[in-house]
Amino acid sequence: MDCVFCKIASGEIPSRKAYEDSKVLAFYDLDPQAPVHILLIPKEHISSCKEVTEENSYLVAHIFQVAAKLAAELGLENGFRIVANTGEDGGQTVPHLHFHLLGGRSMKWPPG
Repeated sequence: MDCVFCKIASGEIPSRKAYEDSKVLAFYDLDPQAPVHILLIPKEHISSCKEVTEENSYLVAHIFQVAAKLAAELGLENGFRIVANTGEDGGQTVPHLHFHLLGGRSMKWPPG
């Protein structure tokens, strides 16, 4: 499989890690859109939110637990945003389930 996030999860491509355990990797985005911009990925390849099932949904729950832990550690007490782009029209550019943890500034809607 030629998935860049799988290669990052396996260590084949280096990343600046924010958190890692046996199920999840969190690393800093190379093109940050906020003072804090971390990507959280399951180490198991799941293509997108459309591929979340009863069998693998525990990974999404675990990712949100990790996101909350990181947000607390990084002092995002005033809030943060978690985004998951899904599919081409949703803006997903890497076909591996991932969540953006954004914080450190006021978030507006629509995003910007």
